[in-house]
Amino acid sequence: MKRKIMTDFTKIIDKAKELEAKMKESQEKIKEIRAEGISGSNSVKIVLDGEGEMQSIELSDEILKEDKAIIEDLIVAAHNSAKAQLKIKTSEEISKATGGLGIPGFKWPL
Repeated sequence: MKRKIMTDFTKIIDKAKELEAKMKESQEKIKEIRAEGISGSNSVKIVLDGEGEMQSIELSDEILKEDKAIIEDLIVAAHNSAKAQLKIKTSEEISKATGGLGIPGFKWPL
């Protein structure tokens, strides 16, 4: 019985090391992700990188003629859209890293 426990424990350690390597690789890929959010019929476009940092914002010439409050609302909407896209893309990348790693007796909370 003790030998089986050690064998299972060794399998768990091996899987954990494999997961760690895949997660490091996944973190590097996440940094390269770009997520775009658009609002106001392409009036405002925001691009976030994989860490959530804004990389660019584009405002159409037409939107600049609008009221300041409308522009602010469209910027917030575009940012929220980009953030939602980023969440989906990073979740997919993490799933790729953790998927297929069956550790005996362990269920992933994802």
